[in-house]
Amino acid sequence: MKPTRTSKAWMREHVNDPFVKKAKLEGYRSRASYKLMEIDDRDKLLMPGMTVVDLGATPGGWSQVAKERLKGKGRIIAIDILPMDPLVGVDFLQGDFNDPVIRQKLMDSLPQPKVDLVLSDLAPNISGVALYDQARATELWVAALEFAVQSVKPNGQFLVKVFHGIDFEDFVRLMRAVFVTLQTRKPAASRDRSTEVYLLGKTLRENAQSALDRYLGAE
Repeated sequence: MKPTRTSKAWMREHVNDPFVKKAKLEGYRSRASYKLMEIDDRDKLLMPGMTVVDLGATPGGWSQVAKERLKGKGRIIAIDILPMDPLVGVDFLQGDFNDPVIRQKLMDSLPQPKVDLVLSDLAPNISGVALYDQARATELWVAALEFAVQSVKPNGQFLVKVFHGIDFEDFVRLMRAVFVTLQTRKPAASRDRSTEVYLLGKTLRENAQSALDRYLGAE
């Protein structure tokens, strides 16, 4: 297939991106590594001894950062629908996170007690139809949040990539209903033209599950 003008422009931007160049120089699998680094430098998410789940992990940039900052003490469980090259110290499950069978398999692989941190860089394949793409993205945010509510400790944390759009404010309200503290982050490695931001929820509210159930029941 002949490259389109848009794809050529994206490739030029990608090749010239300073974070892409930095990732290649420093041995990271993705420019997204620097997004997590910046957020962690500010919010101190990752500490040795933690159990971390990385949703939408491929190619593994966030898992790399988590591995480095856990310093060999703790556990990282990663999942993606796409394959990921092995990363020592990271347990990888390939499968569709939205598949109930795969989701249960992931839950069954978690250690007890529950995990400390869930990271979600999940994003749908873009069709170009804005409303459809937004709906698919929202479905993933809610699925990731549902998983976090079920899997993190009461004082656990959840970091999720979201996009501004028609469902954004509703999802922010849901996050506020689920977590005691909610913060918004836009790291430098997130391109200016991108509508993506990261929401960081800390400490589950006592009624977190009921708040989520009410939202799901209203959909």
